[in-house]
Amino acid sequence: MPQLAPRPLPYSDLPGLSARQLAEHYKLYLGYVNKTNEIWDLLQTVDRQSANSTYSPYRELKLEETFALNGVKLHELYFANLGGSGGPPTGEISFFIQRDFGSASSWTTDFRALGLAARGWRILALDINDRTLHNFLLDAHNVGGIQRSVPLLVLDVYEHAYLLDYGTNRAHYLDAFFYNIDWQEVNRRLRPYLRRNTPVATLNEDVLT
Repeated sequence: MPQLAPRPLPYSDLPGLSARQLAEHYKLYLGYVNKTNEIWDLLQTVDRQSANSTYSPYRELKLEETFALNGVKLHELYFANLGGSGGPPTGEISFFIQRDFGSASSWTTDFRALGLAARGWRILALDINDRTLHNFLLDAHNVGGIQRSVPLLVLDVYEHAYLLDYGTNRAHYLDAFFYNIDWQEVNRRLRPYLRRNTPVATLNEDVLT
């Protein structure tokens, strides 16, 4: 089975997020990469004949695979959608936020509230079935995800993401997150689900594939 390779952190510090905070957070991400690879190695030889839903080594490896691998994927999305200039949504995503939440202000209010309510992650996602945006929360890497939804903007609200800089003041950390959102990255994630060659100026209700 192929092994995961960690992605580099694309910045050393950000406004409101110190180099130490980001470095410690990145170390945690590396741990998820290493543990995912370890689980995959163990799955090569684990006894599948004894598989059992109450307990079995195979069950435990497959369950923890979802935790470790989602930990990798979510952190990669989180780190990649930081490093921008923040501010209100721009580009294609602004149209869909306006359409599905009523206004950028209404979306921001809901996303911030979700950031205080969630225990692990909050995600602005495109639902493939209803073709609308939703704010979803995850209480753990593998608790609360919605199938057939595409994560567009990901925020880590575990304490490890902000404790060194803000203690337990999550609200101030949310301010720093909004200040650093990279809307260009969010739009890159959205574009594969738009009809081809749709300029921003001509977006309408029927542009999602």
